[in-house]
Amino acid sequence: MSERAAPFYCPYCGDEDLHPSEEGHGSWECRACSRAFRLKFLGLLAPGAAGSAPSPSPSAVPSASDGGTP
Repeated sequence: MSERAAPFYCPYCGDEDLHPSEEGHGSWECRACSRAFRLKFLGLLAPGAAGSAPSPSPSAVPSASDGGTP
């Protein structure tokens, strides 16, 4: 595997005219929309972690006393 994977599309405009930036590792410039951005790999998710959101706390659930449904 290469040490540096290149993005294929600009995350802002979707154009493919991307070039490495002089700002450092993971920095890219889009010549189509004149934006500069940085990409960073954070790590791998644990199995079953993808798509699971934390359940709301009891105080976040609306109740009849604050105008929500019971």
